Amino acid sequence: MTSLEKARARLQCVTTEESGQRLDNFLLRHTHGVPKTRIYRAIRKGEVRVNKGRTKADYRVVGGDEIRIPPLSQVLSQSADKPSLAWERRIRESIVCETDDFLAINKPTGLAVHGGSGVRLGLIESLRRLFPDERYLELVHRLDRDTSGLVLVAKNGRTLRELHQQLRDDRVDKRYWALVAGKWPAYRRSVAAPLAKHHTGSGERIVKVDVGGKSAETMFRVLERFRSATLIEAKPVTGRTHQIRVHALHSGHPILGDTKYETELSRRSCANAPIKRLFLHASAISFRLAKQSISLECPLSAELEAILDFFRQQR
Repeated sequence: MTSLEKARARLQCVTTEESGQRLDNFLLRHTHGVPKTRIYRAIRKGEVRVNKGRTKADYRVVGGDEIRIPPLSQVLSQSADKPSLAWERRIRESIVCETDDFLAINKPTGLAVHGGSGVRLGLIESLRRLFPDERYLELVHRLDRDTSGLVLVAKNGRTLRELHQQLRDDRVDKRYWALVAGKWPAYRRSVAAPLAKHHTGSGERIVKVDVGGKSAETMFRVLERFRSATLIEAKPVTGRTHQIRVHALHSGHPILGDTKYETELSRRSCANAPIKRLFLHASAISFRLAKQSISLECPLSAELEAILDFFRQQR
């Protein structure tokens, strides 16, 4: 790093309201237009310092922390700084619930929850641009890009910290609906198998069951049976990447429409079916906030209902 770059580096103090954010998300808020890949590289190389020391992207900042932010290239054009009118309208229509403390969004399939890895704008960046008067908007949890359904967004640091603690303590009840290949056995009510991230020869990131991976458990319940598929409810006990998808695959019943983890069985089950997306939907979430119990539900889209109608007619 040159002396000129050092001179241009700035120090940003974390406010109490910002406490609890991941370091990468904190930096994204304070470096408008900088790609997430550049943020990660700056953290890995030690260009970013927290209280004069190196740390990782998932570090949770604390009020009073002093963050050294280096000069970072801004490569996004002004026109790329806003979601399209179509996405803007779709996101606004996807708000399920709004309070002073949080937003609940029915995230559309195909929309990443955050930008990076070739994604210009994700859900959280779009929300910040659509609601510029909201000083604080942070993802409480994540969904895969191709998964639809409920995502919580905190409007203040207190709510973010409280919900993160509930997630760590398994006090947030999240339910998903998935259509899987074949006949899911009624006795299989849970899958506990460790998961680890891997990369294929082409560089694609996938998750596999791996004895050296992180512990993971998912509860399952059969909702409806069809001739060649089963509609199930999944409750993740842990929150690993692609957990439901890989545990379903590990059980021999991959989720239909999942091109990343498809098998010959899932391809046969999809034959002639109008499936153009991953059939995985975050349908319900329950938690407590301000001493109140909150339960939210999000029905299947017309697209997913049409898929179920197709399989009902095949019985």
